[in-house]
Amino acid sequence: MQYARRQYLDQLIRKKDNGRIKVITGLRRSGKSYLLFTLYRQYLLENGVEENQIVGLALDEIDNVKYRNPFELNRFVKARMTDGAKRYYVFLDEIQFVTEVQNPYVDDPDGKITFIDVVLGLMKLPNADIYVTGSNSKMLSSDILTQFRDRGDEIRVNPLSFAEIYEHYQGDKRGAWRDYYTYGGMPLVWAMESNEEKSRYLRDLFNRTYIRDVLERHQVKNDEEVLEILLNVLASGTGSLTNPSRLSNTFASERHIPIAPDTIDKYIGFFMEAFLIRKAERYDVKGRKYIKTPVKYYYSDPGLRNARLGFRQLEETHLMENVLYNDLVRRGFDVDVGVIEQNVRDDSGKKIRRQLEVDFVVNRGDERCYIQSALSIDDPEKKEQEIASLIRIPDSFRKIVVVKDYVKPWRDENGIQYVGIEDFLLDEGFLFQ
Repeated sequence: MQYARRQYLDQLIRKKDNGRIKVITGLRRSGKSYLLFTLYRQYLLENGVEENQIVGLALDEIDNVKYRNPFELNRFVKARMTDGAKRYYVFLDEIQFVTEVQNPYVDDPDGKITFIDVVLGLMKLPNADIYVTGSNSKMLSSDILTQFRDRGDEIRVNPLSFAEIYEHYQGDKRGAWRDYYTYGGMPLVWAMESNEEKSRYLRDLFNRTYIRDVLERHQVKNDEEVLEILLNVLASGTGSLTNPSRLSNTFASERHIPIAPDTIDKYIGFFMEAFLIRKAERYDVKGRKYIKTPVKYYYSDPGLRNARLGFRQLEETHLMENVLYNDLVRRGFDVDVGVIEQNVRDDSGKKIRRQLEVDFVVNRGDERCYIQSALSIDDPEKKEQEIASLIRIPDSFRKIVVVKDYVKPWRDENGIQYVGIEDFLLDEGFLFQ
């Protein structure tokens, strides 16, 4: 099945020939190579680029092992750029396979030649447009753009969105929603027929790829069990407020494993670098300031989150929140968790401060909206609970409740809009119309 990945293809098209290195990043197996070598290559060929103007090399293939030497890679590319009057499009896939070698022209033992040097050198050629991808945690980390200094543009590829899945789904929206929050958006999953195949693939992908990448990149030798447990705890607590200190206490009380909060914070950073999880900061809406801790963590793909727990904890309320967060981030919005402080009196009449939560504060430039995720609002008491924070926000930005129930979009007397989850995920323009 061919997914158009239009969002990312359009980004590549807009950045074509801009004089910068296009760095395609994202979670492993999310479709980076397919985007570049199939979809973008097809676009170039359909728009006047000749076949010999595309110089492509997959460095993970055994036939191309010799080009993992940076000098050989440099020679390979330049040997195919034979016509100085033509524009060449250089695709280097799995570039992290390029090894470091000693610079023969310097005596310094630390003087190494890497793929960074190769790519920066190629970028200086007036007739070269450079694209690179990578699929392990060495490449899938934020420091890659730092190494390219300010000469790289990142295209972050996410797993398939609900809208992309539904475009090819054989069934109704509700069936698509159930399958999506269960198995997520890893492209290969949707080529598999049985639930058993999908479950096994996701579990194997997690264990054999993601965990191994983190262990190898950061040389974690004695704490593999801690990493495994931490991933499970974060998966179980998807959408719950936490911080490294709380997680440290969980390890001590439930697992009898002493581990410092700083160590947990470091390991969470490893997972974030590999794009396995995302962190949502808390924002005081009335005070207009960020609250340092606690925060929320979301898995970048619900299927991987479920696989982490053996598909045993499929609480739709948490998964719906996770899917919403991922989709808002995918659309390019800045997304925080909102907090509204309220002064109330307890049973004894004493004045206390209570914090109400807004699931998401969504920003784009000077535009903003507030979103609450709710399974149902059929019960009046439940509805009042869900909108308690929204009606106390002292501004006129849009306020939206996304529900699991089938509802026709409507607005209540408080100006709050209600929309079903499937319709929200399928309508890219709903937020800022």
